[in-house]
Amino acid sequence: MIEPILTKTRENMRRALEVTSTDLSSLRSGRATPALVEHVIIPVYGGQRLQIMELATTAAMDAKTLVISPFDPSIIAEIEKGLFEANIGLTPVVDGDIIRITIPSLTQERRAEYLRLAKAKLEGGRIMIRQIRQEAMKDIRKLEADNTISEDERKHGEKLVQELTDEIIAEIDGLGERKEAELMQV
Repeated sequence: MIEPILTKTRENMRRALEVTSTDLSSLRSGRATPALVEHVIIPVYGGQRLQIMELATTAAMDAKTLVISPFDPSIIAEIEKGLFEANIGLTPVVDGDIIRITIPSLTQERRAEYLRLAKAKLEGGRIMIRQIRQEAMKDIRKLEADNTISEDERKHGEKLVQELTDEIIAEIDGLGERKEAELMQV
């Protein structure tokens, strides 16, 4: 009876972890990574709005340079304009059929600001996990109230949900430690 609740809880927690991870990857760290621009939405082809990852390949040439190669070279100007308008703090430069973006080094104040932002995103992830845990606990208590499971089964189910919560929170903490190390790297 508890197994479907645990399966649903595990899936929801995994999704919340993925959302948090994606959120963190969009934070600039002074290193060139395609995640910085992949999700920027560009209006192309007469108003259609697509993400850069749908319009081009994005690669890091080195630690400070991103290269965007559009699948259709005719939209290179729209991609450049869209990157400027996205206001992500990066300056694209058209170089033939590609766009180069040089990632500037982060100042100490910027690093501290990004670190605060990363901690806020991590806390948001932890909150999502705790909300999912709360829902699972409520579902398990409802089963006991309906006399579907015994008190011992409820306690065991709550223990399993808490163990899963602790495991996912530890993964979020690990993501945070890696991002902090990345941000503080000069």
